Amino acid sequence: MRIAKSAYEMLAVPVVVLLVWLVGSSFSSSFYFPPLAEILTQFGELWFSERLFTDVLPSVGRLLAGYGLSCVVGILIGLALGMSWRARSAAEPVLEFFRAIPPPALVPVLILLLGFGDQMKIWVIVVGSIWPILLNTVDGVRGHDEVLDETCQSYQFRWHSRLRHMVLPGAMPRIFAGARQGLSIAIILMVISEMFAATDGLGAAIILFQRSFAMPEMWSGVLLLGLIGFGLSMLFEFVERRSLGWYHESRQLKEG
Repeated sequence: MRIAKSAYEMLAVPVVVLLVWLVGSSFSSSFYFPPLAEILTQFGELWFSERLFTDVLPSVGRLLAGYGLSCVVGILIGLALGMSWRARSAAEPVLEFFRAIPPPALVPVLILLLGFGDQMKIWVIVVGSIWPILLNTVDGVRGHDEVLDETCQSYQFRWHSRLRHMVLPGAMPRIFAGARQGLSIAIILMVISEMFAATDGLGAAIILFQRSFAMPEMWSGVLLLGLIGFGLSMLFEFVERRSLGWYHESRQLKEG
C-alpha cells in the first residue's frame, strides 16, 4: 500500500502535465512545437524499433556504468577522507580544484586521452557525478555520533567493525542524498557526452533530428529522456526506502 501510494503521488502531476500538453497542443500549427499526438506517434515508431538497440540501450548502459563507478569510487574515497582529518586536509585543495571545473570542459581532454569510444563517455559521467556522492559521504562520516565513537574506542572495536556497525549506518542517509544528486547529473552528462562526439545514443540522435529539422522526432527523444530519468528516480526511491526504512520511520516518529 505504501509503495502504491508513493507511486500515485509521483505519477499524478506528470499525468496531469501530459494531459494538459495533449489538449493544449492539439491545435498547434507551429513547426517547432508540433502536437503531442504527433510526437507520441513518432515515439512509438522510433524507439520501439531498431533504435532501441542502436541508441537507447547503449545510452542506458553508459549511464549505468558511469554512475555505478561514481558511486563506488566516491563512497570509498569519501569514507577514507571522512575518517582521517589528515588525509582530508591534504586532499581538500586538489578536490576543490577539480570540483570547480565544469565537466563539459573536460570533454576535449578526455577525447584526446581516450578517443571517441564508450570509455570517454563513461568518464565524462564519472568526473561530473562523483562530487556530490564523495562530498556527502565525507560529511556523513564526519557527522557521526562522537559518544558512540568514544564507546567503540573504549571497547577497543577494530576499525572494520566500527566502520560496518557505526560509521556506515550513520552516514547512509547523506550518502543516498549525494547519490540522488549524482544520478541527475549523470543523466545530463550522458546526453552532453553523446552530443559532443558520438554516432549512437540518445544525445546523438536528438542532435541529428534537430539538425535535419525533424521536430516530432526530436521532441520524442526529449520525451524519452524524461521518461528514463523519471523511471530511474522511482527505482532509486524504492531502493532508498528499502535500505533506509529505519531512518524514515525514526523521522516520522520525531515529526509525529
